[in-house]
Amino acid sequence: MNHLLREVLPALGLDERFAADRVALAGGNALPSNLPANTLACGSVAAAALAGLAATGGERVLVDPLQVAAAFRSDRLQTIDGRTPESFAPLSGFFRASDGWVRTHANYPHHRERLLHALHLPEGARRDVAAAAIAQLTAQEVEDLLTSAGGIAVRVRDHHEWFAGQQAHAVQGHPLLAVDAVADAPTVPLPRRPRVLDLTRVVAGPVASRTLAYLGCDVLRVDPPELPEIEAQHVDTGAGKRSTLLDLHDPHARDTLHGLLETADALLTGYRPGALTHFGLEPELLASRHPSLVHASLSAWTPSGPWGGRRGFDSIVQAATGIARLESPDGEEPGALPAQALDHATGYLLAAGVLTALRRRGETGGTWRVEAHLARTAHWLLRTDALDGRATPLGDPSAWVVETATDSGVVVQPRPAFRIDDGPQRFAWVGRRWGADEPVWLPR
Repeated sequence: MNHLLREVLPALGLDERFAADRVALAGGNALPSNLPANTLACGSVAAAALAGLAATGGERVLVDPLQVAAAFRSDRLQTIDGRTPESFAPLSGFFRASDGWVRTHANYPHHRERLLHALHLPEGARRDVAAAAIAQLTAQEVEDLLTSAGGIAVRVRDHHEWFAGQQAHAVQGHPLLAVDAVADAPTVPLPRRPRVLDLTRVVAGPVASRTLAYLGCDVLRVDPPELPEIEAQHVDTGAGKRSTLLDLHDPHARDTLHGLLETADALLTGYRPGALTHFGLEPELLASRHPSLVHASLSAWTPSGPWGGRRGFDSIVQAATGIARLESPDGEEPGALPAQALDHATGYLLAAGVLTALRRRGETGGTWRVEAHLARTAHWLLRTDALDGRATPLGDPSAWVVETATDSGVVVQPRPAFRIDDGPQRFAWVGRRWGADEPVWLPR
């Protein structure tokens, strides 16, 4: 059995016999890596699919590693009107410091502005100018400068150094997937169309909610109007969901949000720990005010440890934990996994946890919390004894993608990563325009 799937089955309340009887996991590997990225990808997808099957009463889960690889590489395979959008902005990526390497993340305008400000560079500075500034500093100085300025950069570490540090010890104290009843509450039968409020951004959380939408949930994503999402990213991860805007600094908008929560089944949050406290969305208050609500959360570094409040993304976690060193193409320059595998895998695990909590809420009642974190997923990848089979490139992706005419143009993107029984092989729709929907639930 897949190593990762076996590890999370207890959290899903399922046993190995059930999984062995219900999962059809084909052979193949199209995620070439020095680490078992294929095992991570297929195991997390199978976990979400099995949790969906257990909740809906299906018979069989179909997981094809080649389809999984396509789904995990959606940012590279998706095209809009024949063009492949850039995955990373010019000021995102690896830079050589005076004594090593750093990795930055500046895909969003506000992160780019903070990077330029921290390095005392003018607006519009190009990558070569930023590289020259970074080269004058040590890698630790760059990490400290940008972190204190609210930007995002880490010193590239090897895995031995990472695991010897305080944050690694904090991360290891969290399970790969936590699905816990935290208080008593009446049973709530699983609705035909569970309502999921999605307060996540970027990739991991939106992958989780996209998976829930694929499995029949009414997913409403809520974003602040001052932080637009990257369009191509939203077209991809917004599939099957609706999107609305609420400025939670406005009391009326907060009332609207809490009105939605009154009849929601699950809430997904993916902001830094503590970032939503001012809006009445901290876990303890949610459990008190909405006792039957399943609250699922994710973060980059876990809520504990000295890095608990730091910003982070898949690429940044890879660089800090030692994955970038292990994936180096030449032993000198850092490398990366063949996909944003920490993001995608953590997203599928979170979706699996939500479906499990909804199912168990219907069986035994309770107030449920679900957690998964990018750094904890990285720990699994670095410490597992799983081995992938030989990998070959995906090649012609036409068998794994679907074309759709949309308001954004003609979109070609990967099909869903799994299928239950003879269910649909495409999402209900490609991601709609960001913020185009009203903040209301669909009729039951």
